[in-house]
Amino acid sequence: MAGQDSYPPQVPSAPPHPPWPVLYPPPPNYYGAPPAGALGPFVPQGSTAFPNQMQMVWMQAPAPIPNCPPGLEYLTMIDHIFVHQLFEFIEALSGFETKNKYELKNIMGQRVYFAVEESECCNRLCCGANRAFTMKILDNLDQTVMHLVRPLGCQSCWCPCFHHRMEVQAPPGTTIGYVVQEWNPCIPNLSIQNEMSETILKIKGPCLQFRYCGDVSFKVLSKDESTVVGKISKKWTGLLREFFTDADNFGIQFPMDLDVKVKAVLIGACIMVSEQKIVLGNPVSKRTSVEGIDKWCFRTFCTLSKILEGAAELGR
Repeated sequence: MAGQDSYPPQVPSAPPHPPWPVLYPPPPNYYGAPPAGALGPFVPQGSTAFPNQMQMVWMQAPAPIPNCPPGLEYLTMIDHIFVHQLFEFIEALSGFETKNKYELKNIMGQRVYFAVEESECCNRLCCGANRAFTMKILDNLDQTVMHLVRPLGCQSCWCPCFHHRMEVQAPPGTTIGYVVQEWNPCIPNLSIQNEMSETILKIKGPCLQFRYCGDVSFKVLSKDESTVVGKISKKWTGLLREFFTDADNFGIQFPMDLDVKVKAVLIGACIMVSEQKIVLGNPVSKRTSVEGIDKWCFRTFCTLSKILEGAAELGR
């Protein structure tokens, strides 16, 4: 009716509701770049490392901490971290190894880091899980905070001389520790070392490294193996995902007051376990990129080349 308010009443339009739960009122500067040390979720704008992915809630960056490598301040606030390998359709369809990518999230589901593999195509196809690679760890500002560098190696229990050794750098170029595969014919063992190559923690896997419909756990132990410090677990993700893909989900548990450098090296250990396919609960973890005899020949060639290279170094 003319002269009366129309129905429904007109109200000012509200900003679109975010697709994740947030606390109201929202924190200051919620829709823009947050100040350092602010609390609350943050969605970075214009990210270039992962432009095709849907927007993800990031864990808010804490204020800088003295004597802490830049970018590792996040690790001072968490005692759990989940490592999700992203599904690669081309790899699942063809069986050819592609560059792996990982999301690292906190217990609230907020992304802490994003990991991107850098490796050569021929290296991935010929050497498979033994390939050399560099894993870049990026924060919510698209800045590289860590490098995980692993040269070509051999994880066979019959070849104890050239097992894998991963160097953890934070920031890139500054070594903070190593993950070293220890020889054992039955049980997958790793040692966590500091920048001086001194063992500070040990990781022991189960003798039975596969379990259907259940998790597989690796214990993080003290140097003398008398105390359980934490745990790395491969999570069961369902029959279809486990059978048709080699994308793994892991969880890492460690004390809140553990040195951030050791936490960073434990992240490297988790990715090393995933890349080497040490956990064999996934039927396609043994799947070859080049099927049959050809792939076996390629891997044998890589292993022999590594042995000859080491022998030549010893002979000098």
